[in-house]
Amino acid sequence: MGFKIRILPRWLVFVLDLFLVCFCLFLSRMLKLNFNMPQVDAGLRLMLAVVLAFNAILFYIFKSYAGIVRYTNIEDAQRLVLVNAIASFFYCVLNIFVPIFHYGNFFTLQIVIINFLITTFVIISYRLTVRYCFNFYKTLSQGDKILKKKVVVYDASVDGQHIKKMLNSLPNGEMLVVAFLDDTYNAPGKLLEGIPIYSTQESSIQKLSNEGVELLILANINIDSGKLNDLVDNCLKHSIRIQQVPAIKDWLNGKLDTQQLQDINIEDLLEREVIKIHNEAIYTELKGKKILVTGAAGSIGSELVRQLLQYKPSLIILCDKAESPMHDFQMELLDKEVEKNTNIKAYLGDISDRLRMEHLFEVYNPQIVFHAAAYKHVPLMEDNPSVAILNNVLGTRILAELSVANNVEKFVMISTDKAVNPTNVMGASKRIAEIFTQSYFRHLLKSRENDGNESQITKFVTTRFGNVLGSNGSVLPRFKKQLEKGGPITVTHPEITRFFMTIPEACLLVIEAGVMGRGGEIFIFDMGKPVKIADLARKLIKLSGKEPDVDISIVYTGLRPGEKLYEELLTSFENALPTYHKKILIAEVHQYDFEIVEKRIDRLIKCARQHYTLETVYLMKELVPEYLSNNLAYDKIIVKR
Repeated sequence: MGFKIRILPRWLVFVLDLFLVCFCLFLSRMLKLNFNMPQVDAGLRLMLAVVLAFNAILFYIFKSYAGIVRYTNIEDAQRLVLVNAIASFFYCVLNIFVPIFHYGNFFTLQIVIINFLITTFVIISYRLTVRYCFNFYKTLSQGDKILKKKVVVYDASVDGQHIKKMLNSLPNGEMLVVAFLDDTYNAPGKLLEGIPIYSTQESSIQKLSNEGVELLILANINIDSGKLNDLVDNCLKHSIRIQQVPAIKDWLNGKLDTQQLQDINIEDLLEREVIKIHNEAIYTELKGKKILVTGAAGSIGSELVRQLLQYKPSLIILCDKAESPMHDFQMELLDKEVEKNTNIKAYLGDISDRLRMEHLFEVYNPQIVFHAAAYKHVPLMEDNPSVAILNNVLGTRILAELSVANNVEKFVMISTDKAVNPTNVMGASKRIAEIFTQSYFRHLLKSRENDGNESQITKFVTTRFGNVLGSNGSVLPRFKKQLEKGGPITVTHPEITRFFMTIPEACLLVIEAGVMGRGGEIFIFDMGKPVKIADLARKLIKLSGKEPDVDISIVYTGLRPGEKLYEELLTSFENALPTYHKKILIAEVHQYDFEIVEKRIDRLIKCARQHYTLETVYLMKELVPEYLSNNLAYDKIIVKR
């Protein structure tokens, strides 16, 4: 037979509370008057009537009877103390200002104090007694039917204590918090709320694992990324799963349920310090400006728009040729009602369509351009090099020329670490785009100097990124989809490594570069240590509560055409110069003559428009001498120097 107890009717709790209040008043007078019944009885009925009426009003207003008695918590106790405090204050005021109560001096200060203490004690104690009896009876009734999962909570502060109370008091809960994990409060033999506090050292985690702990719950994830990585690695090593509580605003009716616990995001485990930028110049430069974002419906472009909104530009033009993603993003912005503060225009257009882009500049006249539109998938571009050129090179050239013609202040282009010593078409096409914008800017500077013209020219700035976690088509979403299907997870090579950053970080760097840049720079980011993709896959499997190569297998498929084992942020011929931010550097790159670049790009684009594959790759290699293809179809194409 199942364990079941009916909830007491609220009216019964209300009546019981009123009875106890009256009883406590009687007991208070008995104690004050040394059990002298004639004195106790004098005026008692009138006092009880006042207490009964006023407390009934207070109980109704504060709903102190509404909580389920057997789940009484600290909030319920605080509410009862507040009700008794207000009632006691009322009695004192009544005794002073209402003459009828001076007869017999019913509500003396001593009686009020004694009554407050006794009433608070009795009315809270009976609730806690009911809760204890309920838990005791529940344990006896259930016996060994339910074996609760042993859980440890990281963070012994108020947040951690609150999580512990909620989990241990859940009806039919399947978890039991048996310890806290905290380096600040731990000490040998120290207890908090009846359970021990352990340090985050591996020896402590191993001890907890040996005692049957199966889950670590992170009550606070705002910790150093290095420490978080060590904690997660130690837990996974000893078969302890890690989950985190959602933000309080996401709790259901202010309560936490075990179903709401979330697996920790792999993005939170970047093995480096997250970049933080506090630059007032960003706000000054972007406020009130008209800003164009190309590729605005993509993962990078959309996050870029979200971050730009906080700087209050007068207009943001969202340019993308992908209709459905653009519609979805526009609906997201409408749902957030951002258009009340910033004018946002969605513009469907292909950046390689000069007429369409001319129309965009003519209608909206942007002052700053963030160029995020690009074809980026390496295998696709290997099979379609002409399309890569038309989008990544021709599109960039059209936007750059129109920016100059329309007096745009800054043009910020997003490039990639694959442009460094490229081994694939995508990387080489982005390197050509870098070469064009840099040489074009120097050509503009030289022309202005020769003409003696002091007018403003468009400043071209480039930023190079590593791989972005969670972006469309990146490795992490693919791994997660494979994991949901039960595996296997496919990795191209056991030794392949990549630099990683999060989408918000990438966009923050773009915006910072737009302000920091004075024209002609290529900004790179100190991204820390590269990450092995195979290690990333194993950690993701373990975080999901499964075992690599046991529950989920990892299959190595071999490097794809154009793919290399590791990425670089600088070539062997490039140096990096520091900026005012220690994580942002400027690459000193080879400078090209614009007239030569322009002629070669003209030939390249003309060839790409004819969709000649091998001829297009040949001209790319001619423009980028360091381009050494890892694709068997192209590696025999040799350019004579």
